[in-house]
Amino acid sequence: MLHYQIEFDDFRQHLIHVTVRFVAQPTQVLSLPTWIPGSYLIREFSKHIESVRAYDEDGRILKIRKNEKNKWQLFNTDFELITVEYDVYAYDLSVRGAYVDETRLYVNPACACLGLEGQEDKAVEVELFLPDELKHFQLATGLASKSLVRGRYTLKAKNYAELIDAPFELADQTRFAFEANGIPHEFVVSGKHAMNVERMKQDIEKICATEICMFGSAPFENYTFMTIATGNSYGGLEHPNSTSLISPRDDLPKSNEPVEPSVDYQRFLGLCSHEYFHSWLVKFIRPENFVNYDLDKEGYTSLLWIFEGFTSYYDDLILLRSGVISQESYLKLLKAQIDRYLQNPGRFVQTVAESSFDAWVKFYRQDENSNNAGTSYYNKGCLVALCLDLGLRLRGSSLDVLMRKLYENAQQGIQVHERTIYELCQELTGDDWSEQINHLINTTDELPLDQLFPEFGLDYVLKHDKSLPFGLKLVDKPEGVLIQSARRDGAGVKAGLSAHDIIIAVDGLKATTKQLDKYAKLEGTFNVHAFRRDELMQFEVQAGGSELTEVDLKVSDQSKVEKWLKA
Repeated sequence: MLHYQIEFDDFRQHLIHVTVRFVAQPTQVLSLPTWIPGSYLIREFSKHIESVRAYDEDGRILKIRKNEKNKWQLFNTDFELITVEYDVYAYDLSVRGAYVDETRLYVNPACACLGLEGQEDKAVEVELFLPDELKHFQLATGLASKSLVRGRYTLKAKNYAELIDAPFELADQTRFAFEANGIPHEFVVSGKHAMNVERMKQDIEKICATEICMFGSAPFENYTFMTIATGNSYGGLEHPNSTSLISPRDDLPKSNEPVEPSVDYQRFLGLCSHEYFHSWLVKFIRPENFVNYDLDKEGYTSLLWIFEGFTSYYDDLILLRSGVISQESYLKLLKAQIDRYLQNPGRFVQTVAESSFDAWVKFYRQDENSNNAGTSYYNKGCLVALCLDLGLRLRGSSLDVLMRKLYENAQQGIQVHERTIYELCQELTGDDWSEQINHLINTTDELPLDQLFPEFGLDYVLKHDKSLPFGLKLVDKPEGVLIQSARRDGAGVKAGLSAHDIIIAVDGLKATTKQLDKYAKLEGTFNVHAFRRDELMQFEVQAGGSELTEVDLKVSDQSKVEKWLKA
């Protein structure tokens, strides 16, 4: 067994002290992942490792040398009992890293626990030691745990892979337990908040039960939701039997939360639904090359439109099916997805399969050009799932049936490859789906929503009620009007304006977003002064805006709509 000891005495300096004890193999190498499963960006966690030291069992200092960015080589240690200790800087308030202060101790072991190459399959024990002033903190984790002494906890993992895919939190927590289809769940919230516990419990139980029922069973024996409530941060990361969420505290249910959840609360419920669904689709059903992650380098796949896109389709649909939101609310959420797609000019540049493959260099590195050059495998993938679901239903099947097939295959050790969706669609309907699926994922042609929706009792009408002035996304700042992004086809770009420019005047008058919107609707050419960096520039801009397309979804046949939405 590998034994880790984690101490938090220096929490005010945001430092974790880690000690790992093990019997060393010849030429033993210790390493840290460069990324964390579920978040496709090289994170370089090793940059936070400090003061690595090694000792033999008599306390003598051993030579240990860093020979790669995330690897350390031990010398002269054949089959000896070795101790390695080091510090980790932990001040990343996200779901991917580690964060410690007087309010919260949160650790993803992927960024804090050095692994032993060649010993990854050994069982792991982690002991947590809290300083006296934090011994009242409660523990939340998906790992097996116990505490025999106040302020000291022991965690166990079957192997290193399980350890690094199971974060833990120690904090003052609001928590409740419930069962979904007989499976015990815990819901934990830390940070300042005024969550309506009973309402949260009522809704999350329905969501979890609905997802388990959809698949027929769950790939876990227990489950833990961990949420940190903040001012405005938002996100989530899935793990095999837990999820880590970060949410604006205003998104949590209020004491007077209406029967129909508020827009803010719907967003939080959708996040919970999304990450929970990943327990099946990502953590259990995987791309073939993700069965065993190589966490030293990128793992490329063109299938994230399935794993994130399908999940994004079901996260809101589950809210409707569970009875947590109404059909009206669901159609508003669906409209918002479609509007995001229609207002993304990059959908004509990048396919959703290309977007999946490029996740490592594009999705987590958004810039001012992202909307012009790319599409989201979350957003378009969601609408591809919608198209597949409606298309399958027209042929007597559904995406629900396909999801259960994926789950059955994974239970037999069969994972997802490039042709899996093609093959399952043909198996379920008897038809060749090559042309339809290629059109959805390998072209930048428009999705056939206008053809599919009428078959299910919805009128699909496009409108152009809004526009971006001069094709620019603008925001007022004390120094002027900041151009956040600029559409390539817009009048602003054609005149020479660019993202990050600060517009200070139009035709000699102080610029504001309201004023620019007014000028864009007039006729003629306007004299615009703007700073680029610290240089004042002048532009002649033609009036006009870039139209923003929106969709109207109106129910024309309720019975057909229910046939689709109610599964």
